Amino acid sequence: MDAASVLDLAQDALLVAGKLGAPILVTALVVGFAVSLVQSITQIQEVTLSFVPKAVAVAVALVVAGQWMIAEMVSFTTDLFDRIPALVGGA
Repeated sequence: MDAASVLDLAQDALLVAGKLGAPILVTALVVGFAVSLVQSITQIQEVTLSFVPKAVAVAVALVVAGQWMIAEMVSFTTDLFDRIPALVGGA
């Protein structure tokens, strides 16, 4: 196992982590911005008003994108197991 294969694995892992985290993070960002905009317009400064919509939106995003996220993780893990012989030098 040389440095190039380690870097390749690390790059693939970071790419998958970014792809899996993006739907949740973007949803929380958009909903948080919208709620903050409404709070600044109406001058209502309530902490739960910011937290509850974000929590609901993230839960909806997980329901919507969950199957795709699991499929991505299974695909990455299967690819990783397929690479094992080449990584240890067997093939």
